[in-house]
Amino acid sequence: MDENDAMTTSSDKRVAFVFPGQGSQSVGMGRAWIDGHPEIEAVFDQAERTLGVPIKRLCWEGPAEELELTANTQPAILTTSVAILEAIKDLAVEPVLMAGHSLGEYSAHVAAGSLSFEEALRIVRRRGELMQQAVPVGEGAMAAILGLEADEVAAIAAEAAGDEVCTVANFNAPTQTVLAGGRSAVERATVLAKERGARRAMLLPVSAPFHSPLMRPAREGLKAELDTVDFHDPKVPVVCNIDAVPISSGDAARDALVRQVDGPVRWVESIQWMAEQGSIDLFVEIGPGTVLTGLIRRIAPSAKALSLDRASGAEKLLEWLGETA
Repeated sequence: MDENDAMTTSSDKRVAFVFPGQGSQSVGMGRAWIDGHPEIEAVFDQAERTLGVPIKRLCWEGPAEELELTANTQPAILTTSVAILEAIKDLAVEPVLMAGHSLGEYSAHVAAGSLSFEEALRIVRRRGELMQQAVPVGEGAMAAILGLEADEVAAIAAEAAGDEVCTVANFNAPTQTVLAGGRSAVERATVLAKERGARRAMLLPVSAPFHSPLMRPAREGLKAELDTVDFHDPKVPVVCNIDAVPISSGDAARDALVRQVDGPVRWVESIQWMAEQGSIDLFVEIGPGTVLTGLIRRIAPSAKALSLDRASGAEKLLEWLGETA
């Protein structure tokens, strides 16, 4: 599909699918959909056969400590997102754009047909392992800075870095930015941020400094893995994290997934592009939690955002489609 065709098609129902990343997980995720949707359990069973990991038990029963191990979290979130996507197929909603936050970009490519579910499962589990191995536990850190503009946070990161790494990892919302790097440098940045008026500046409970230059070993390892995978041209353009623009070829999809490992997640620009250039009226978050729905409402207040964390979200989606018919 030519991305310009998808973006210029006249419609009163311009919908984008967005998929959450790490941090959206919780014990019980996806289980609320099981009544009346046997296909949900089939997706979880497929994930277990592919990985040999008890994904269904981890997602539905925990324990939380095991679910939150990066190598488990990433395939668990992917599986939950794909299961919910399967459950809403009968609604016949046709998105014109897709995007995923960090890990969620893999879910977007499965939904867009550029990557098979089985290959995505294998890759994201390996991705989690590589990211965890890149930096010894305790040496890296991430922190969320709330209440300051992104350029202010970037300046604070540069000042706090010293001879260590401290950079912006996620541009999540206009005044919500995440830093990553060496632990002491990130800790210094949180102190500076508070001194300069941040509403909150807090270390995040993560096991590695994701989306920072410290992830370079993980990027190299993942590239070797992704080079073995067949990527197809997506049926719907996917707005990639690293460039905040839509891509429409399999080669571009692979390249973007490699570069996002140690590059920042440009979520604010991605959503702004989709709302403005893509003229999106409704963003549908497919996967566990409601994190992206909240961020989108802050980034693009004129657009509507809806979470399908629970099956009741599908009813709201149908209502919106009926209102705009």
